[in-house]
Amino acid sequence: MTLRSGFVALVGRPNVGKSTLVNSLVGTKVAITSEKPQTTRNRIRGILNREDAQIIFIDTPGLHKPKHKLGAYMTRTARSTFQEVDLICFLVEAQLPPGPGDRFIVELFQGVRTPVFLVLNKIDLADPGTLAEHQDLYRRLYPFDAVYALSALEGRQLETLVEGIIARLPQGPRYYPPEMYTDQPERFIAAEIIREKIIHLTREEIPFSVAVVVEEIAPREGKGILDIRAEIYVERESQQGIVIGKGGALLKEVGTLARKELEALFGQQVYLDLWVKVKRDWRNREGSLRQLGYD
Repeated sequence: MTLRSGFVALVGRPNVGKSTLVNSLVGTKVAITSEKPQTTRNRIRGILNREDAQIIFIDTPGLHKPKHKLGAYMTRTARSTFQEVDLICFLVEAQLPPGPGDRFIVELFQGVRTPVFLVLNKIDLADPGTLAEHQDLYRRLYPFDAVYALSALEGRQLETLVEGIIARLPQGPRYYPPEMYTDQPERFIAAEIIREKIIHLTREEIPFSVAVVVEEIAPREGKGILDIRAEIYVERESQQGIVIGKGGALLKEVGTLARKELEALFGQQVYLDLWVKVKRDWRNREGSLRQLGYD
């Protein structure tokens, strides 16, 4: 049997559903999601294994004109992926016409030799007439190699996209064992799950000002318990108070929600030790960005 394999980048504006799509395609959660933009900050790999193919999806940070050094890092991360993959899937929202952010990304495709698929996501929010109109508008912007319409949230038309991707991938080896669904280390996954809970429970500037670093993850000898110690960084003392909450209530809720998901992930009891610290203006300091894993 001929095996096809390769790397596929999912790119698009913030909050168009890239993380939801990679989770749906892989069949399990490999990237955190929220309704807030710029949730994804790093390149996340999700691995789809078939008998005749292995597709490594790369969920990239939402492309936007950056306002701080973290934003610039995220944009560089996404753009550098263009030349490193076998295929690009450009995600847009089916219910909306091309906007300035979409046109900004299309301009980045100029001169890129990698094939680009247009993927209109959220068809559950667009009637057929609107979908056809917006598809035509996008086709005028760039000569896409193929066009697909789907709903990542509802799992509609995903198989059609997968079949189209496999047909364009080169023959090659399995880059990862067939039982793997992501190559992210346990510390990274745990930190992202904790950050996701903070994003869901807070608002305004807090979700964008939070970084999480797992300092320790180790089994407790003879106890069947996994100890995880994580540090949550914010930019100001006022944010520290918000994340901790009155009497520690919000931090306790973050810990409870994260612990349940981590126990399901690791298959054992988890003791989660969370600390909230202030690292002033970390999003604009290159040294702090490197220290927090954005390098």
